[in-house]
Amino acid sequence: MPHILLVEDDKAIAKNLMLLLSSEGFTVTHSSTQGEALAVLSQNQFNLALIDISLPDGNGFIVCTQIKETLGIPVIFLTACADEASVVTGLNIGAEDYITKPFRPRELIARIRTSLRKSGRTGSDFKIGELHVDTASGIVKKNGSEVYLSPLEYRLLLVFLNNPKNIITRGMLLDDLWDAAGEFVNDNTLTVYIKRLRLKIEDDPTNPQIIITVRGTGYRLGGGYASE
Repeated sequence: MPHILLVEDDKAIAKNLMLLLSSEGFTVTHSSTQGEALAVLSQNQFNLALIDISLPDGNGFIVCTQIKETLGIPVIFLTACADEASVVTGLNIGAEDYITKPFRPRELIARIRTSLRKSGRTGSDFKIGELHVDTASGIVKKNGSEVYLSPLEYRLLLVFLNNPKNIITRGMLLDDLWDAAGEFVNDNTLTVYIKRLRLKIEDDPTNPQIIITVRGTGYRLGGGYASE
């Protein structure tokens, strides 16, 4: 699963962010100071950094600069600093996005996934039964043979892979696919895409084992990740 470095000194905000990110299938390492953040950068592999600017012993700009010089992973500033100078500085030193507090949780998750997708750092390899997904190359294979998915079909599959323990509501899928497509995706279209994806990745689409319907709620990932 994608590993996120969270740099946030407010304990309450950090706690809520960790709960939110974990519920969305991300692994999170939290640092509350500039010094802690710089220390953990050399000890872990991260896919993205979510950074506040105002820190007790420095600022997030220094952390961002270090990340860009050593790791090159996406950086999103999540901060109360809404002045134009801070926004311009953050973007000029390489941040992919700049979000001001208070923020909307679903929008934050969408922006994180967009940054990961653009950077090609959504994770590594996923294997469910005979289905193998290499997110670095975007290649999907079933029983050793490549499966060709449309961009939205692939995005739909990634939503489940990035949320292996969670039930995904239709509303969440619609929000995610709309963000990815840049156009309106309605409920009927979602049903069509679920059906098409199952036809391509399931051994028996009439009895799906990878994308499982949770009646009255939505869907969940099956296979070895299926929730009990």
